[in-house]
Amino acid sequence: MTGADTQGRTLLELPRLPQAGPLYRRALLGALPGPGRRRGDALPQVELAVAGVAVDRAHLADYDRVCGFRLADRLPGTYPHVLGFPLALRLMTAPQFPLPLVGLVHVANRITVRRPVEAGETLDFRAYAENLRPHERGRQVDVVLVGAVGGAEVWRGVSTYLGRERTAGGGARRDRGDRGDRPAAPAATASWRVPPRVGTDYARVSGDHNPIHTSRLGARLFGFPRPIAHGMWSKARCLAALESRLPEAYTVEVAFKLPVPLPSTVAFTSTATADGPAWEFALHDARSGRPHLAGSVR
Repeated sequence: MTGADTQGRTLLELPRLPQAGPLYRRALLGALPGPGRRRGDALPQVELAVAGVAVDRAHLADYDRVCGFRLADRLPGTYPHVLGFPLALRLMTAPQFPLPLVGLVHVANRITVRRPVEAGETLDFRAYAENLRPHERGRQVDVVLVGAVGGAEVWRGVSTYLGRERTAGGGARRDRGDRGDRPAAPAATASWRVPPRVGTDYARVSGDHNPIHTSRLGARLFGFPRPIAHGMWSKARCLAALESRLPEAYTVEVAFKLPVPLPSTVAFTSTATADGPAWEFALHDARSGRPHLAGSVR
């Protein structure tokens, strides 16, 4: 069913969530050179929607184990991202989407939990893209995923992606956070060993089978010497460490810095603040202090 929402986007209602596998295959085929591969310069004015998405409690428990949450019927704040991710993936693999999925870098994520969501509730999801803008290394875009129960919004996620492109200036590449003048890493609150299986385990529970997370060959094709952890696994693992201190409603925002190679040992730091955000947290390499993630809970 199609229609139009108040923002002027065409609303496309799907009968069910798309399957991630075929969408990834479409993205890989679209990355091959050939005629007709040129993409547009504007975002498609479309909003995808799907209603009645139920939670599989066995899948929820598997996700909780992989990310370090307690086993419970209440959804972790990052879980609706996984639940509705195929809808966002469908949006980003459409031929009209201006940035190719293959090679996109997830640079930031903001999640707002309006109220706790229980496993027995069904969610209606909407996904759309906005704010396509230039960046010194290409272009950035925000992909918005909204979850509602009974017509009321209960969850919102905004993922910012960078599509790396050659620019006219051809400036030198700067690695995010990998500078000799960076400040020393704060004292660790906890130290976590991140084993190689984190890549494949999170791919299984999230449906995000990007080969840079699951395959040494796939990682090397994109310039990584070995697989790297999913950014949203890193965010979820940090949120799990703060789980007992989270309020009923909150916003958790992170900036992804340098990738977490698999395997590795990372240092987690959290600090309660007197004003501003309730918590600030970060993830660093335990040996070198190289930053992986910086975030806050408000």
